[in-house]
Amino acid sequence: METFGSVDYYYSGGDVAFLFIFAVFWFIFAIAGYIITSIFLMKIFEKAGVQGKWRAWVPLYNTLIFAKLGDLSPWWLLALWGAGIVLGWIPVIGQLFLVAAAVYMILAAWRVGLKLQKEVVWVILYVFLAIVWLGINAFDKSRWNTAVPAAPWAGNFLADKTTWSGVPSQVPAGGYPANPVTQPGAPAGYQAPPAGYQAPPAPPAATQPPAATQPPAPQPPSTEPPAAPEPPKQS
Repeated sequence: METFGSVDYYYSGGDVAFLFIFAVFWFIFAIAGYIITSIFLMKIFEKAGVQGKWRAWVPLYNTLIFAKLGDLSPWWLLALWGAGIVLGWIPVIGQLFLVAAAVYMILAAWRVGLKLQKEVVWVILYVFLAIVWLGINAFDKSRWNTAVPAAPWAGNFLADKTTWSGVPSQVPAGGYPANPVTQPGAPAGYQAPPAGYQAPPAPPAATQPPAATQPPAPQPPSTEPPAAPEPPKQS
């Protein structure tokens, strides 16, 4: 035992062996989790039309693509990660940025789930067991469909406006369909017109044909007696 001030340091061969075994198991667990997650992301990317399976195997980059598929700007996610790491030494502040990044990913998972025909409640599974959520969406029979109502942040700074090679745009052709919450009276299948659309002018009102003239009513025969003839004039 070695004493330094009031702190005792004790190292034994058993403690070192335990730490070594723990580190090995943690490393194996991390590698296995990374491989499984990459496989699940690869299958989801295939459904979304992302070109190149290698994209699902690149750390960080695959998560940024996931954010894009969820209609969120990947640069804000990268900024939240960076702020959380740089400011991590400040109590609470650094952790808040990391929590914001986690919420950002939950929003992306919600949008990805909608495009894979999953109800909103499915995002709860992503919060508690993200790898199970990924596995279900990767191998079920759902098909990718971008024709879902626009995200609440579609018009602000969180919206994805980047263009990356191999990652298809998530804006559906013809514009987003009507949101039943904001437009409850819209018929099923209705799609909102694209930006800048102007309705065609209304056709001119049809002219009404003139009313047909009625023939004059026949006059009844006169009941007055004819006038008496005048007498001849005397020359």
